[in-house]
Amino acid sequence: MKFRLIALLLFLFAAPAQAAGFDHSKWNDLLAKNVVMAADDTSSSVNYTRFKEERAALKSYLGAMSKVSQAEFDGWSKPDQLAFLINAYNAWTVELILTGYPKLSSIKELGTLTQSPWQKTFIPLLGQQLSLDNVEHDMIRGSGRYNDPRIHFGVNCASIGCPPLLNEAFVGERLDAQLDRMTKGFLSDRTRNRAENGKLAVSSIFDWYGGDFAKGWRGANSLSAFFLLYADRLALSTADVEALKNGKMEISFLEYDWRLNDSKGPGAAANSTFISPIWLLRSNPVLAVAAGGFLLLIIASVVYFIVRRRRKAAA
Repeated sequence: MKFRLIALLLFLFAAPAQAAGFDHSKWNDLLAKNVVMAADDTSSSVNYTRFKEERAALKSYLGAMSKVSQAEFDGWSKPDQLAFLINAYNAWTVELILTGYPKLSSIKELGTLTQSPWQKTFIPLLGQQLSLDNVEHDMIRGSGRYNDPRIHFGVNCASIGCPPLLNEAFVGERLDAQLDRMTKGFLSDRTRNRAENGKLAVSSIFDWYGGDFAKGWRGANSLSAFFLLYADRLALSTADVEALKNGKMEISFLEYDWRLNDSKGPGAAANSTFISPIWLLRSNPVLAVAAGGFLLLIIASVVYFIVRRRRKAAA
């Protein structure tokens, strides 16, 4: 009986610590000082110059994140876990930008011929060495723990085309409200999502990750059903709503703006639309097979030419 009482007391004292999750106050302070949100939440600009001046504080926050064990993380609530991962993605993205800033106009400039910037393994998190892709696609999207498509409006890729970087840290107890705020703000931005002449033109995010919006979140089993949840933010007319419901509204996807979301202004990047050829091949199997066949044809032609010349020389 005595041991049961001790175990109960230990549990009661431990429970609040578990529920508290991680302290994001350092990241919150950095965001509050260095990110300016538009009044309608449609966009934000980032002062990377000041972020660079306060890089020590950023590294301190990232260092604290790296000390969290998988067991500690698993003990948190799902909202605390998801807030931690979104903040990790955003904070390490800022750190990645600072490695090339100010001589940088697009995050894509930090990639190489063989690797996109999101594939770089530079993040020590939960006992692993990870890339931004690992955090977003494996831990957030691919884990099966969260099933919330609004994460796409929480993670920020440091580009103008992205949903804005929030000027406060995501926290478990307010995560639902924060994600809804970011979703509504992004869908209200007519430069990236708009209905015109009975057609809907939306961000490429909905093309790349369309399946995430059709997994039943709040009853939405299709991309159109997700848009209907936010019909007011998209400024859809009654006729638009009916067309979406009946599958008769054409949906197209707008070009993505990869220029840096820098408060100094959207200077045009010479390679803001550059995509690593090898990255493109890796993401498109059909194109990869075609390119491989073409490469083999070239090699065979070169070999044939060399052999033919040698035979002529020998004769």
